[in-house]
Amino acid sequence: MFCMGRAGDSGLTGSLSNYLLMSDTRPTHCNLCQRQIELTFHHLVPRKVHRRTFFRKHFSRQELSTGIYICRKCHSGIHKLFNEMQLAKDLNTLDKLRENPDISRHVAWVTRQKS
Repeated sequence: MFCMGRAGDSGLTGSLSNYLLMSDTRPTHCNLCQRQIELTFHHLVPRKVHRRTFFRKHFSRQELSTGIYICRKCHSGIHKLFNEMQLAKDLNTLDKLRENPDISRHVAWVTRQKS
């Protein structure tokens, strides 16, 4: 088990294989809705907060650059529902995103949309 974060409190826990760097090979399906469509890269800790002291102290550069590939509708929905600080502190893993009821409702809606 790999625990990301210098102090172990960053919240990014799990196998490295669950998270990608932007340079990694793109998957073929959205990590949230599972649709096979063009994907965008979603930073699990939004880039807007990378320079803040809290994130520089608690996350390595590699951790800050990890993310998931998701479709544009899922990506837009996430950023409409939550601001960057909420995403960075509370929703910074794929599991946390999937477990959130608001995102789950949005993903359910996305799966019913045409590709």
